[in-house]
Amino acid sequence: MTATKQLKALARTKVGKGAARAERRAGRVPAVIYGDGKPPVGITLDHVEINRIIYAGHFLTTLFDVDVDGQKYHVIPRDYQLDPVKDFPLHIDFLRVAAGTSLSVDVPVHFLNTDTAPALKQGATLNIVSHTVSLNAPAESIPEAVEVDVSKYSFGDSIHLSAIKLPAGVTWAGHGDDTLATITTPSGLKEADADEAAAAAAEAAKS
Repeated sequence: MTATKQLKALARTKVGKGAARAERRAGRVPAVIYGDGKPPVGITLDHVEINRIIYAGHFLTTLFDVDVDGQKYHVIPRDYQLDPVKDFPLHIDFLRVAAGTSLSVDVPVHFLNTDTAPALKQGATLNIVSHTVSLNAPAESIPEAVEVDVSKYSFGDSIHLSAIKLPAGVTWAGHGDDTLATITTPSGLKEADADEAAAAAAEAAKS
């Protein structure tokens, strides 16, 4: 589970595209805190700090206590915009998180033991279908990731959601038993199996 992180912010009194551009020129990133039936709060964040936090990973599943000029807001990021060319943050949306809140979040899938799995060491290929899955989780208990041990699988196997054990209180959000990955049989083994089948068919035709 991710820990709550601290984040400093300044109140943003001016709105609009011109004001947002001015904040970015000053090394600040415009953002907004909304939700929980309360008015939105415009803020700005230090560009260097928030850029580092975003690219450290797990940004959209991390809770933050945002200190806005001495007033704290318990939030989770719900969306952010990046510059399409330079990939630095342009704007961030934070959602207020009240006690007992449950959220729908996308978390990454980590495939474990890919270096030691017997099937992969024998030439099989791990074809990943989904790199993330959607979960319903208590805000204070959002998993950093779900894990799949690929060492248990063999040639031709498919890895489904049903194979994953979720933490207590966490459920799938809108999934069936989706396929997360498949273990593809090595081409050489496929050809050997095909030759063996053809030989067996020919032998049967003679008898």
